[in-house]
Amino acid sequence: MKQKIIFLDIDGTFTEPGSNVPPATACEAVRKARQAGHLVFLCTGRSYGMMSGLLTYGFDGVVASAGAYILAGEKVIYDCPLTEKQKNSAMQVLKENGIFRTLECRDGAYTDEGVREFLLKCTKNGGGSELLRWREQIEKSMNIHPMSEYRNQAAYKMVVMSPSAEALIKSQESLKDDFYICIQDSGNRDYVNGEVMNRKINKGIAVEYVCNYFHIPLEDSVGFGDSMNDKEMLEKTGLGICMENGCESLKAVADDVCPSVVEDGIWKAFQKHHLI
Repeated sequence: MKQKIIFLDIDGTFTEPGSNVPPATACEAVRKARQAGHLVFLCTGRSYGMMSGLLTYGFDGVVASAGAYILAGEKVIYDCPLTEKQKNSAMQVLKENGIFRTLECRDGAYTDEGVREFLLKCTKNGGGSELLRWREQIEKSMNIHPMSEYRNQAAYKMVVMSPSAEALIKSQESLKDDFYICIQDSGNRDYVNGEVMNRKINKGIAVEYVCNYFHIPLEDSVGFGDSMNDKEMLEKTGLGICMENGCESLKAVADDVCPSVVEDGIWKAFQKHHLI
């Protein structure tokens, strides 16, 4: 069997969003694929510190912070934090536009304290209760701290929550030289989620970097994702697969769509494409 390298997004792909506990079938698929000689990488927007609970399941490496920090085994093979100027500029512009920021560092993340109050306000309007519960859960499980505890550690990217798409678009115009903002469809009119990322990196660039490092042709790479920050990864890999629970825009660029994360999608796709 020809060796493949497999890249797995986490939230909505390897696990349910915000969870550190993948389905048993997904873990078994990864184990069997590695046993067959394939390499399996987590490829996520999460910072390295936000995925620590998943590393015990066994992987050959990690693409963290959407490509800004890459490990092959325990060796750091790429490290591209934001410059101080980039970070300070983005933080200021987002604040001026009323956008709540979560700053992602290597060993954890730091979030604006006002997010909870904003979501409580949305809850009163019937909009934010589910997301509020989700945020409370992930803050406990993913090493996310209040912004007041931030001590100027190197940062890699930002996750943002905006009262409107217009505020994000306005921020993008101000930051366009150094950043692009990937807007996620939250399905809610009370807020818009997004990721503010360094133009130097994305998951597709990371895939190419890792494949070159291991001397594996891109045509022998496989990517799994569910949201628009996975777009470049699915376009770059030889085979790009979107989860059934993924967004329609990503399905449009994927080579295949597999069952959802809660319907053993990883296991079934690994079987279908002869990875196990």
